[in-house]
This record gives sequence, structure tokens and C-alpha cells, in this order.
Amino acid sequence: MFILGIDKNIALKNFGAHIKQLRKVKKLTQIEVSSAMQRDQQSLQRVESGNTNPSLTYLIELSEAMDISLSELLDFKYL
Repeated sequence: MFILGIDKNIALKNFGAHIKQLRKVKKLTQIEVSSAMQRDQQSLQRVESGNTNPSLTYLIELSEAMDISLSELLDFKYL
């Protein structure tokens, strides 16, 4: 699916890879982050693999769990 000329699937895959990279730089596991969010590990796994489009509240919880700003979380190349 394309949104304004952007392939949604590629954008989600790139966003997931960005989240995974940020998490690894912080030396956090999926279990640690998902526990801090009070969510199951599979939900984070789906986001990191680009298989789901997270909601705004999910992104806020994720940025808080990883102790980064929401703007840093969203600063990625989506193409």
C-alpha cells in the first residue's frame, strides 16, 4: 500500500529496524522494554519486524520505556 508515494510496508520495516537499533544501543532486551511498557514481548517483536503499525499511545509508552524522546524514536529514514 502506498501513502503519498511511500510504500507503507517499507516504512514499517525501516521503523522497526530503527527501534531495534535504538534498543540495542541502550543495551535493552525486548523483554525489558516490553515489561516496562506492561505489554507482552510479542507486541514489541511485531513492531520491530515491521508487521504492525503501532498507535501513538504505544509509541509514547515505548519512548518512555527506552528513556528516549518521542522525536528521537520517530527520527528514521522511511524510504
